[in-house]
Amino acid sequence: MDSGPGSPTPRKRADARRNEKTLLDAAGAAFVTSGVDVPVRDIAARAGVGVGTIYRHFPTRADLIVAVYRHQVEACAEAGPTLLANSTTPHAALTRWINLFVDFLVTKHGLAEALQSDDAAFETLHAYFLDRLVPVCAQLLDAATTAGEIRPDTDAYELLRGVGNLCIGAGSNPRYDARRMVGLLIAGLRVH
Repeated sequence: MDSGPGSPTPRKRADARRNEKTLLDAAGAAFVTSGVDVPVRDIAARAGVGVGTIYRHFPTRADLIVAVYRHQVEACAEAGPTLLANSTTPHAALTRWINLFVDFLVTKHGLAEALQSDDAAFETLHAYFLDRLVPVCAQLLDAATTAGEIRPDTDAYELLRGVGNLCIGAGSNPRYDARRMVGLLIAGLRVH
């Protein structure tokens, strides 16, 4: 057994990161099915941990909501360059990334209401969201523009805002298909 300085710490840190990811994934899944007010015991059951473990990592519900939101924003941000590197065309990468973004938006049951609360923990989330995702979208748009696949006058912030607006109410109206509308928007970016 290696008892040298620092040996156990990286392993614990990796375990702690893995445990936190498991908790965040479980909370995110619970938020999708039951909203952000889902009982903590349900999240704990999904994660296979005790309720105390969740409170040890996230002392308040607001802490948990913020952490889930940031975790999902990071996953969406990190997907952009990967999709660009592994897709057949930049437009295909952009389309796949926008679909991930739509997934992110339409599964946020109750998040909008939580963000409107007076809780200080939520104050910086919108800026964080924009700071992380607008540059990724811009990178994808630039690649598709350079490849001659889309119109050169597309602004990343405007596109994300437009997609967001198309997703409003997606879960509350069975006659409205936000994904179809977003697909039409993305198709409309193509150079004809």
